[in-house]
Amino acid sequence: MADGGTLSLPAPAHGAYIVYVDESGDHGLAHMDPDYPLFVLAFCVFNKRTLADQIVPKVLRFKFEHFGHDQVILHEHDIRKSKGPFRILLNAGRREAFHRDLNALIVEAAFTIVAVVIRKAALTHRYAAPANPYVLAMEYGLERVCALLHEKGQAGRLTHFIFESRGAKEDAELELEFRRVSAPSRATCRGLPVDLRFADKKTISTGLQLADLVARPIGLHVLRPGQANRAFDLLEPKLRRGPRGQVAGWGLKVFP
Repeated sequence: MADGGTLSLPAPAHGAYIVYVDESGDHGLAHMDPDYPLFVLAFCVFNKRTLADQIVPKVLRFKFEHFGHDQVILHEHDIRKSKGPFRILLNAGRREAFHRDLNALIVEAAFTIVAVVIRKAALTHRYAAPANPYVLAMEYGLERVCALLHEKGQAGRLTHFIFESRGAKEDAELELEFRRVSAPSRATCRGLPVDLRFADKKTISTGLQLADLVARPIGLHVLRPGQANRAFDLLEPKLRRGPRGQVAGWGLKVFP
């Protein structure tokens, strides 16, 4: 019993899934990058047992093969720019082997993606007082991820969402919105207890590293759908599907 003789409710059982979330682009509306006027929030849903038993060991072996140690954080921006430990990619032979093995790793890794793309220019054109793109993306994403978790029989079981920390102020604002959107009184995640955790940018988390590789290729696909996009081609089969195999509105929400 809790203080005052009130019965305390037992904590919900841990769910079978964990969700890692990463972003691409700036969620501000005051200034827009003309080359990338989007904000993307990607939710990557992993079965915990699959992550621990299959995916993590493969990522570990990948790092040992290409770097000799496991302290490298796979970061899409640094890989694309050949920065930091990824300066090895300036060598054509090592770059080819790295991308070949990384592509194979992503293809083999079993996880489901729910991505939300906010087209910022269209948002400001359509609405006189547009909502914050981050808040919009979180609400649309949580709605779809929670529906997926219900489909997987996770009602009543606690699911953790892991976000990369962006600073004390930003984290506090994000947590407030997350709690608001996922509150039991709202339909978004009704019957599905969820919790939010932040990870430091230097945390070596396999789930977060894979989520980091997801968001930008999806954003580029929405921005320039006719352009060749090998990374998106690898990720597309992982997008959540509807009952007839449709992706739009299910695994990929573009707004407006």
